[in-house]
Amino acid sequence: MNDASANGFGGARQAEVHEIPADAVHAAQTSGSPQQFENAREPIGIVLEIAGSGSAIALDLQRLQECSGDADPSVALAGQVGSQIKIRVGRSWLLASVRTQRQEAKTPGGIMAQIDFLGEGEEERLTGRIHSFRRGVTRYPIPGALIYPATSNDLRQIYASDGRSAIQVGTVFPTKDIRAGLYVDALLGKHFALLGSTGTGKSTSAALILHRICEHAPEGHIVMIDPHGEYSAAFKQTGKIFDVSNLNMPYWLMNFEEHCEVFLTTSGNDRQEDMDILSKCLLAARSKNRMAETMGKITVDSPIPYLLSDLTNLIQTEMGKLDKATSSAPFMRIRTKIDELKADPRYQFLFSGMLVGDTMAEFIAKIFRMPSKGKPISIIDVSGVPSDVTSTVVAVLSRLVFDFAIWARDEKTRPILLVCEEAHRYVPNEKNADGSSVGRVLSRIAKEGRKYGISLGLITQRPSDLAEGVLSQCGTIISMRLNNDRDQAFVKAAMPEGARGFLDSIPALRNRECIICGEGVSIPIRVAFDELEEMKRPASADPSFTDLWNSSGGEEEMVQRTVQRWRAQGR
Repeated sequence: MNDASANGFGGARQAEVHEIPADAVHAAQTSGSPQQFENAREPIGIVLEIAGSGSAIALDLQRLQECSGDADPSVALAGQVGSQIKIRVGRSWLLASVRTQRQEAKTPGGIMAQIDFLGEGEEERLTGRIHSFRRGVTRYPIPGALIYPATSNDLRQIYASDGRSAIQVGTVFPTKDIRAGLYVDALLGKHFALLGSTGTGKSTSAALILHRICEHAPEGHIVMIDPHGEYSAAFKQTGKIFDVSNLNMPYWLMNFEEHCEVFLTTSGNDRQEDMDILSKCLLAARSKNRMAETMGKITVDSPIPYLLSDLTNLIQTEMGKLDKATSSAPFMRIRTKIDELKADPRYQFLFSGMLVGDTMAEFIAKIFRMPSKGKPISIIDVSGVPSDVTSTVVAVLSRLVFDFAIWARDEKTRPILLVCEEAHRYVPNEKNADGSSVGRVLSRIAKEGRKYGISLGLITQRPSDLAEGVLSQCGTIISMRLNNDRDQAFVKAAMPEGARGFLDSIPALRNRECIICGEGVSIPIRVAFDELEEMKRPASADPSFTDLWNSSGGEEEMVQRTVQRWRAQGR
């Protein structure tokens, strides 16, 4: 074997690579039956060197050209970047993905390539196919081992769901009939991220995955933060839609930090002074509720209902206790801001009604879909929420998910999936951070959520703008085309080593194509997403300038209706 390796692919590699030494072929084939290797097809190359996660191989150009005309699409692409090859090790097959190729100058008929090991499977005795596939490598090949193309039958066995609950989202590239499945428990149990530049079909793909999850688990509990109002159209039949007209989020559910974000406008030393005043008065306002008497000790963060009028009266009372030398400006600032918010119709979803009841359990059951009654997903459309409190509203909803999961640990676990569209807005990196509490809440969910049964789904077009470490907490990464070099580098750093060959094809992906790697799939795969029915698609399609700019009529009425909605601050 060593002599054959040196004379053929190894050593000075003077001979043409397609001249695989007969004794090397014979030595490899003697450990299995001729029928097995007839099904495994002819070898296409040889192993040159081995490393822990990958290997250097030499491919026979003539054999690759012969394979390109094969009726099996997997064999036809054998040896290409991103394709799969297999190596015989004992009575097992080792599966690997081709990462790079280069022409070897000294061997005109040979191609040098780097491969990444994906996993291994047993060999079916009659067919020679791979079965019982598992991720990871226990036995490595040795230099001189022969390389074979992975067939569609092999891939069909590898991508089979092996008994685990899975949803099917598309077809495995380059095949037309092998279905791509996502393991639901693994996908949701360790968070996931869906990445892709604008126009790649990201929103439709997100809707497809969520529809499949809803069909798979109709009694699930999914909360989706929708900043652009795109997904309401997609989930009218299978979900509940909440926006400023029906959200009715109680303001007293905010903790102290969130109160500060809404009620305080100062910074620096003035802000600290305002925070001290608000803290004292807010605790006193919460304490006025009879519920506080039965609970004993409460804190400024306790979700106890209180009246805004009580809070403003307490601020007024504290201001009346001041001596002449103390400025009343901080008290006036806070009270004026609260009065402004109460009077502003845009904030009615938060500060609606003068009477305050204990609606916390009702609100949580409504938002978390408990019970779901066949509609397991809540779409929280925050597009109509004033921009200065959007982050706070998202922070409250996210924190409620986390706190509910913590305090429900003694109950039968009810896992919740929290999906954040435009995640880079809410979990920004240090460069773009604005000090909002939502980033800290979502970062904590990313790091600790799965211990409490919370799954986080992040959807973003700018992964490089996400907070450091959040993407690496996602066990499954679904990457569509990314046009920005910085985003590509960021995703590659977060991907596992075995997916690097696939990652190089990210800039070349077509619309509605993606690379999936991580816990949710058996091995990294390239997938063409299924078509989604028109009624299930989000309202995210790009307008046709050509069509719209070649027709006219009704513009005046359209402008009038728009102005009316604009002034009324509602749809």
